[in-house]
Amino acid sequence: MEVTAARRSFLCDIGFWADRTALHEAASHGRTLQLKELIESGSSVNTVTVDNITPLHEACIQARPNCARLLLEAGAQVDVRTIHGSTPLCNACAGGSLECAKLLLCYGANVNPSLTALTASPLHEACIRGNVEVVKLMIASGAQLEAYDVHFGPPLHIASAKGHVDCVKELLIAGAKVNSVKFHETALHHAARGDMLDMIELLVMFGADVYASDNLGRKPVDYATSVSPAHTCLTFYENHPLSLQQLCRISVRMVLGTKASKVIGQLDIPPRICSYLNYCD
Repeated sequence: MEVTAARRSFLCDIGFWADRTALHEAASHGRTLQLKELIESGSSVNTVTVDNITPLHEACIQARPNCARLLLEAGAQVDVRTIHGSTPLCNACAGGSLECAKLLLCYGANVNPSLTALTASPLHEACIRGNVEVVKLMIASGAQLEAYDVHFGPPLHIASAKGHVDCVKELLIAGAKVNSVKFHETALHHAARGDMLDMIELLVMFGADVYASDNLGRKPVDYATSVSPAHTCLTFYENHPLSLQQLCRISVRMVLGTKASKVIGQLDIPPRICSYLNYCD
């Protein structure tokens, strides 16, 4: 089994600079037997390509948990970054692999790697993919809900722009700021631009400001198609404020922030009120 020869120069403590090797190919295609043979024959699991991509990156982006496990057990570095800054956990989230993400976290992967101009956080990647179970895992593992990416803004923005309603709800329940901005644009602007009625109603129920103006001075309703249900919905909310009951729920959750769900569950109040505060009704 032939492996592309590595060049005779080191990259910090990661390993050799190398072209794409048989190890990368085996990990990418899920060939566990071949991967095991390569590892046992002495191939370095931390060999990198010129883009600093390791076999573990390949296994994770292609959702190959068995290959990822073999590499990690053999000493693959869990937080190694590509030339663009992506970690294996970023790749696992981008690939929508819950199994790979869980495995990496068990091996100590950083759920909040520093952001660069070329890469997003694992939570951003999960929101782009729209895998709600991976989003839940990242949140439960301590992902920063307001991590700011230069291209996407906070995770809530990209989940809204992509139309992933379930992911948006998980972020909001976890305490993401519904009116966070990127160039004065909110998640509600994204929902309106896509004429996403369900998304608009969800965001408004969590306190989205229907009057917020972006850097062009345009409100969400200005982006909705004039004859669409989304436009009608936003126009209605502009002219009919939420009820006092709804405003109280929003206020309670805003005060409690990311601790809302935990604290509400500990309150000595009727289960029905608890469910209402947690948006379970």
